[in-house]
This record gives sequence, structure tokens and C-alpha cells, in this order.
Amino acid sequence: MSLIRDEIETHYREAAESQRLSASRRGELERLRTQAILARYLPPAPATIFDIGGAAGVYAFPLATQGYQVHLIDPVELHLEQARRYAMDSGIALASVVRGDARHLDITSGIADAVLLLGPLYHLVEHADRLKALHEAGRVLKRGGMVFTAAISRFASLLDGLSTGNFRDAQFREIVAADLASGQHRNPMNHPAYFTTAYFHRPEELRSEVREAGFGEVQILALEGPAWCTTLFGEAWEDPAQRQELMKFLSAIEREPSILGASAHMIAVAQKRS
Repeated sequence: MSLIRDEIETHYREAAESQRLSASRRGELERLRTQAILARYLPPAPATIFDIGGAAGVYAFPLATQGYQVHLIDPVELHLEQARRYAMDSGIALASVVRGDARHLDITSGIADAVLLLGPLYHLVEHADRLKALHEAGRVLKRGGMVFTAAISRFASLLDGLSTGNFRDAQFREIVAADLASGQHRNPMNHPAYFTTAYFHRPEELRSEVREAGFGEVQILALEGPAWCTTLFGEAWEDPAQRQELMKFLSAIEREPSILGASAHMIAVAQKRS
């Protein structure tokens, strides 16, 4: 029985999520910026981390090599099979690899030092479901534990379409119109380049949801800033000197309110108060 919508599961069975975050320039930028933020805010190893919706472990395995006790949870069995195979081939052990739903975690309360929600809020299109996932993250966290919640920007499809040429397609422009109006992203023609059923946040909306779930001060950080959709991003990324400087600049502007919506992804960082 699927724990997520059929079209979402089909998308991830047919797409190589871990390769997206390693093989493409945009994906690599997203991954490295996410890892940089985690390195800044995570408690020191050997803290206990639950990576919920962590796919095949693109973040879980590097954290495990740093000495963290990482539990990987994902609703897609293919991802779990890939994670188990990688663990066997690499010799990098995770604390556990299990199938689960971010809204209903089979985890004891108050045992996690940190919870990663770096995917679930994308695909929980209803506000109530997103709050359930955030409440569950809070439940399993210790007092003072950290939650890291990723979201896709409300404006990502418009910017992506203009930078890739997808905007030429009238059907894609209809998708963009719906995204901007409601945040409800749909891909009725199942075009492989147009993503799958998802919810796209405004920055202030992400902050509000994390606060509504009972967390304290919430920091909203831009992952890619505006760099990901610019004409010469690929050229800059391939040059080591430019790449190094770009990473510094993106860290410097990650809290800038006027930048947040232009970033493809945002991360909310918050601490459990009690």
C-alpha cells in the first residue's frame, strides 16, 4: 500500500533523486548548500538524527560518516532498497532504514537531537498534512532539538521555465499560473520535466507553518538564491574559484528577505522549545 499519492510514487520510482543531487549543477548546488547549513546548525556527533523523507540517503550517509546516528525513513520502497544496497556496498552503516510516513511516525517521543524534513513538505499539498508532519517532528525531538524543513519556492516553476525553455509550452504556462495562484503544483500530462504533485511555499508561509507547529524562533534560509536560474551559472559552477566565491556569497545573502522567493528551495531552521 502506497503511503503517498500514486503519481508522486511513480515520479520517484522513475527518477533518480540521488543522481539529481549529484549529477546536475543545480542539484549539486542544492545538496552542497544544504550540507553547509546542516554543518552550521546540527548538534555535534554522535547526536541522533532522523532523516524523514530522506530518499536513498543522499544526506544520511555523509552524516553517518561524521559519526551521527542516522535513522533513514522514506515512503518509497525503491529508495529504501537503494539505501540498503549502498550501505552494503560502501560499508557505511545507518542506525536504521525503514518505510514510513512523515505524518505518522513510529518513533518514541523525545529521542531525536535533530529531525530533517528535506522532502516531505513538498508533497503534502494540504495545510493540515504539513502541520501533522511538523508536529510529529516536534514530538520525536528532545527539548532543544533542531528541525530542518525544506520547501520549494512559490515562484520556482516560473523562474525554471524561463531559464530552461519550458515556458515555451502553453501547457507549462498553465501549470505556472496555477502555482502562482494557489501553490498547488500539478502535472496533468505527467511530463517528466515538469515535476509531480507538490506544494510551493511563500517564505512567510513556511515560517508561519513551522511556528504554528509549536517551534520557537524560525530562520528561513535561501538555498540557491537567484544563482540557479541565471544564464552563466553553469560556467561559474564549473570554475573552482568562482564556485568557492559563489558559495560564500550565497551564505552571506541567505537570510535576505528580498532573495528568499527567488531561490528554488528554502530551509526553515527551528528549535523545539519544550
